[in-house]
Amino acid sequence: MNGDIENRGGRMQQPQPQPQQPQPQPQPQPQQPQPQPPPKDGRNGFLVPYVAETESDSEWTSWIVPMFVVANVAMFIVVMFVNDCPKRRHPTGGSCVVSFLGRFSFEPIRENPLFGPSSLTLLKLGALEWNRVVHQHQGWRLISSIWLHAGVIHLLANMLSLLFIGIRLEQQFGFIRIGIIYLLSGFGGSILSLLFIQNNISVGASGALFGLLGAMLSELITNWTIYSNKAAALFTLMMIIVINLAIGILPHVDNFAHIGGFLTGFFIGFILLMRPQFGWMEQHLPPLYTGRVKSKYTLYQRILWGVSVVLLIVGFVIGLVMLFRGKNGNDSCSWCHYLSCISTSRWTCGS
Repeated sequence: MNGDIENRGGRMQQPQPQPQQPQPQPQPQPQQPQPQPPPKDGRNGFLVPYVAETESDSEWTSWIVPMFVVANVAMFIVVMFVNDCPKRRHPTGGSCVVSFLGRFSFEPIRENPLFGPSSLTLLKLGALEWNRVVHQHQGWRLISSIWLHAGVIHLLANMLSLLFIGIRLEQQFGFIRIGIIYLLSGFGGSILSLLFIQNNISVGASGALFGLLGAMLSELITNWTIYSNKAAALFTLMMIIVINLAIGILPHVDNFAHIGGFLTGFFIGFILLMRPQFGWMEQHLPPLYTGRVKSKYTLYQRILWGVSVVLLIVGFVIGLVMLFRGKNGNDSCSWCHYLSCISTSRWTCGS
């Protein structure tokens, strides 16, 4: 057949291949970014949203807590200047401690084992004393007493605790809220102290400090959903609170001021330190987040807020009314004195 083909048409031309059109390449589909979970804040152990960078502790600079420390130290120096130990007559016959400090030297150890001024000087400058508050209408002592300290040991213990607790809280929540908690807790501690201790004077910032501890506890409870290590944080905080309250049953320690300050700070914490719940925080993640929208605060947060407002107002009103009517809290609670001191074979509460 090849010969026939060649005779009829000569050499047969081979068909030229047609150029192939380039096939369009499939374009890669852009991958949708997956929503990322909020980062965990390694500084305090709880989950924070992206927007927390504008509201968290990194945004607040602590200054009111250091100012409180400076004010307390300055007030102690003023007290020691007014005290002027070398010019005082000492009934115990002892001599001033660290006498080379001159008028800033401390009272004899038998009169003040905490290395500080005399009780008369503290009373003159604003110490808490029932008769002067109730019968002489010196209510300002409910506030002035929290800026006074019985001695260097008392001052150092309180100021170190204030720096340790207060700076962290102020960095997270700001100076206004922490300042309110500190002052109102000290005020609440003074009220409860006078209701149960009417024969001695009382000074110190311990009530305000316990208020900060109480606020830390209520903040943990009301913001439970945003914490990661809930049980560990709660256990640690409760241990600190219990140990400090247990120390208050020793003689010459005003544990009623501690309890009053703690309860005040505990209720204020529910009011001022409430954070948005974690479900609401997710709305502030990148726009592609498709999670379910939740309300800003949970129902139990709102309930705790309302109950705390009522209890705080009622507590202050009842306490102030009882105080200025001259009521003694021990008449209504026969066992409450054990909250402040328990006698043992080594000491008695009247000593």
